[in-house]
Amino acid sequence: MMTFRMLHLATALAAALLASGPAHAGDDVIAAPVLRGNVTVTGDIVRVGDLIDNAGSFALVPVYRAPDLGTTGTLATAQVITALRAHQVIGVETRDIKQIAVTRLARNVDGKDLELAVAHAIEHRGGLGDAANLSLTFDRELQDLRLDASFTGAMQPTAVRFEPRSGRFDVTIEIASEDAPTPTRLRFTGTAIETVEAAVLTRNVERSDLLKSSDIVIERRTKAEVGGDAATREGALGMQLRRPMRSGQPLRVADLTKPDLVQRDQAVTVVFQAPGLYLTTRGKTLDNGTEGDVVNVINLQSKRTVTGVVTGRGQVTIQTGTIQTAPPRPDPDITSSITPETAAPVSVATVGTQPIAKPE
Repeated sequence: MMTFRMLHLATALAAALLASGPAHAGDDVIAAPVLRGNVTVTGDIVRVGDLIDNAGSFALVPVYRAPDLGTTGTLATAQVITALRAHQVIGVETRDIKQIAVTRLARNVDGKDLELAVAHAIEHRGGLGDAANLSLTFDRELQDLRLDASFTGAMQPTAVRFEPRSGRFDVTIEIASEDAPTPTRLRFTGTAIETVEAAVLTRNVERSDLLKSSDIVIERRTKAEVGGDAATREGALGMQLRRPMRSGQPLRVADLTKPDLVQRDQAVTVVFQAPGLYLTTRGKTLDNGTEGDVVNVINLQSKRTVTGVVTGRGQVTIQTGTIQTAPPRPDPDITSSITPETAAPVSVATVGTQPIAKPE
């Protein structure tokens, strides 16, 4: 039976090779099998149809095991012809090809893409923020992955667990295949920490120093370290600190304040302002203060300490709603509390320095 099959195939192929001349309309033409110089495969098996054109019903017959995923191997033509003959394929046109390059296609999955897929799977769980702000540490080193080219599906998380207290995660991701009924399953475990971008000091800074561009760099720090009010670079430039801080410390919005407009023991202009009245005098501040701060000031003329609001560089303003004018002192010989109709004749006596009204 085997001999009959081989002879039958040889006769058919020989007839195809000897056929020449133009085919008449409606005639069936049997094309000769022709060897390919470059072959690409997507699976782990090289078949007859991969190696030659016009393989016919023998196209699906397996011949070789494919090279590793994403790699290329070579086969000598003589070796290929011998293998084809072993599978009852003869009469192949080699076209003087000396060797065949066989490339196995693969889907390359970058390690960073895997990390991002895990981050997206656990984002907003247990109080976590966006995936872009998560720093992941894997129990096993994350490496690039090669899959069979048929696994074209998206990376879908199918099992996700996250423990907020410990930061531990356990994520299973599946990638579906066009051919295989079972998807590839990948499991990742490790810890996740949420980070934020923060302005970080590059030197020790005193409270009175104005923050310059060279004083600040942007770094990612854990949210637990910075809190929810991390300062931005733009928001920190030109500001002062509420307290001295060391190099390497991240800045929070609460650490920053507007620049001081007055300094302790500085000579300032004191403005007394009321409706219809504007007076200025010289004073000396007892506190540092920025715009809007309430500070104590010594009036250099009266030597009294007054309280005002910093309204400009070297300026403190004291505002009152109305100006109370002191009533005129009464004449020692006249009392305005007695009307002419009811007043009895009185004389004024003086005891000490206070006038006393006395009946006559």
